[in-house]
Amino acid sequence: MKTVILAGGLGSRLSEETTIRPKPLVEVGQMPILWHIMNIYAAFGEKEFIVALGYRGDLIKDFFERFHKLSSDLTFRFDSGQTVVHSTSKTLDWTVHLVDTGSKTMTGGRLMRLVDWLKDDSFMLTYGDGVANVDIAELKAFHKRHGKLATVTAARPPARFGSMSIEGDRVEKFAEKHHADEGWINAGFFVLEPKVLDFIDSEDTIWERGPMERLAEAGQLMAYRHSGFWQPMDTLREKEYLNDLWASGQAPWKVWR
Repeated sequence: MKTVILAGGLGSRLSEETTIRPKPLVEVGQMPILWHIMNIYAAFGEKEFIVALGYRGDLIKDFFERFHKLSSDLTFRFDSGQTVVHSTSKTLDWTVHLVDTGSKTMTGGRLMRLVDWLKDDSFMLTYGDGVANVDIAELKAFHKRHGKLATVTAARPPARFGSMSIEGDRVEKFAEKHHADEGWINAGFFVLEPKVLDFIDSEDTIWERGPMERLAEAGQLMAYRHSGFWQPMDTLREKEYLNDLWASGQAPWKVWR
């Protein structure tokens, strides 16, 4: 099953980083968060990716070209100017399609531009800025069992700040970095049937508005509840949090070996 990763947005809320590179290339543990996301899927045998490029997509292309060479053995033929890339045991067996979907295209529009890639088979979709320890195999099985057009992974929203219970001026209870006790939000990690593309009107369509709303109204959108770890990287604080987890050696989303 192909996995689409939306990697074309401006990432304006993380402007400290995204003025010079697209958000999927912002690093967690010296590797782009995009690499972390792809490893999550690859750990479950899902190794064909379509990366929907937009803002500074050239830098994402440069990264994969360099990464491929750096993870392989090379032969330089100086007389002919030829570079030969040799596969090694270190080389990943991924197939990565890098597709330009426009610098200002909305999320639904990016899917519309990929219609020729996606029209024949079920596919997965996620955002290029969030990691989780989602069981991809169980997610796919859940989608197959219910038989509807779309599955969205639902997660508890991570609290951005600690919470306090105050009586008068005295703090009675303080809790740092807990998950909200109520409510579920869109965490990405979708499984979709090609017919969902019919719900997208134009390149200006935002996937999370019209299409998802109409799929829900039609009874075709199901929620896979994920109670484990999920964390987006929308702010500098969240980037630092993810880096701290990685440095600790206890990153919950590292499901690969």
